[in-house]
Amino acid sequence: MLQQRQGGWMTTTLVLGGARSGKSAYAQAQAETAAGETSRPTMIVTAQALDDEMRNRVARHQADRDEHWLTLEAPLDLVGAISGLSKNDVAVVDCLTLWLSNLMAADVDIPTACSALVQAVAVTPARLWLVSNEVGWGIVPDNALARQFRDHAGRLHQDIAGAADEAILVVAGLAMTLKGR
Repeated sequence: MLQQRQGGWMTTTLVLGGARSGKSAYAQAQAETAAGETSRPTMIVTAQALDDEMRNRVARHQADRDEHWLTLEAPLDLVGAISGLSKNDVAVVDCLTLWLSNLMAADVDIPTACSALVQAVAVTPARLWLVSNEVGWGIVPDNALARQFRDHAGRLHQDIAGAADEAILVVAGLAMTLKGR
């Protein structure tokens, strides 16, 4: 049952999974269904195509969407992108861990940025799916930067899951509900 949120109906879903787990495809399919025939879904992308490998990844993701989708690039200002959504919008953010990497590379205050994102997610009236890589199940990284990234991602996931109405884990293309529904 959807609950009323100030400005609209709340349905924010965190979609977690490992690399190539099917999490982006899951979120995209859910958004397409939610948008139906009456609205255009928005893909809010955080990737920056800084090398050939990343350009190929971006091209693959773009090929998975038809011209019906709007694309908004938000490698750093994800809060602004989400805050600009209205109650009639349906959007997918792909992905939080790339956004976090971008912030770390830009030497942004991570706890402050993450707190602002959680607040934006908590109040958005839009239907929103937030895709992110679960990175905490592997071995402890061998360097301080990788450990710092893993720790920031873990805290961000906990906080976003707390603000979200639903949390889904996608493994081998199969979605498992962690919270909601």
